[in-house]
Parts: sequence; structure tokens; C-alpha cells
Amino acid sequence: MKKVITYGTFDLLHYGHVRLLKRARELGDYLIVGLSTDEFNEFQKHKESYNNYAERKFILEAIRYVDEVIPEEDWDQKVTDITKYHIDTFVMGSDWQGKFDFLKSVCDVVYLPRTPGISTTKIKKDLK
Repeated sequence: MKKVITYGTFDLLHYGHVRLLKRARELGDYLIVGLSTDEFNEFQKHKESYNNYAERKFILEAIRYVDEVIPEEDWDQKVTDITKYHIDTFVMGSDWQGKFDFLKSVCDVVYLPRTPGISTTKIKKDLK
């Protein structure tokens, strides 16, 4: 079984998120999503989510492309997760291009193109 992992906050879930999850899942047989905890978002990413961790996890678990959701608690856990979950492919959006190339020594690294015209930042701005 080929396992894939991706990470993110997935707040104000939109079709760009779902497209990313669908394309990530197509790269393997099992997709794990590392979901940023509220504490990680606040203290390390310095951003606030509209939905809390439990709500975002509930939404992600309802998506058919997602097989498992795990907490992302810090930037440095990725290598540990890749080993622990026997990950074959690490996936992120192209806005992170090159930032995770250091993981190529432990798994394949794929950057998927973002969906044009949509982002959580744009949604928040449009709602103001």
C-alpha cells in the first residue's frame, strides 16, 4: 500500500482544499492529513483559525479522499511522521515549492499546483 501525507490548517474549507486532497489521494492508496492544532497555529504559525481543531478535523474526516487525520503540533514532526506512518509520498501545495525538499531523503516530495482564484485568505478578505 502506497501512503501519502499532506499538512495544513484547512480552515474555511473550500474547493481548492478538496482538489488538493483529491489529487494527493490519487498519488497513493491511503491519505493522511496532518492538521495544524490551534496551539500550533497561534504560537508558531501566528495565525488564527475561524474553526477550531475539532471542527476542522470533523470536516476533513467527512471527505472521501481522506483516510486519517493526525495532529500537526510543530514544524519539525514531519520526518517523525513519515517514519512512523511509513509514508511514500509527501505532498504540499506549490506555494511551498522547495521548502520541504529536505524530506527527499526519506520519501518522494510532490508540490501540487494551487487552484487559481481561491484561498482562505481571499475568502476572509472578501467577507470583510
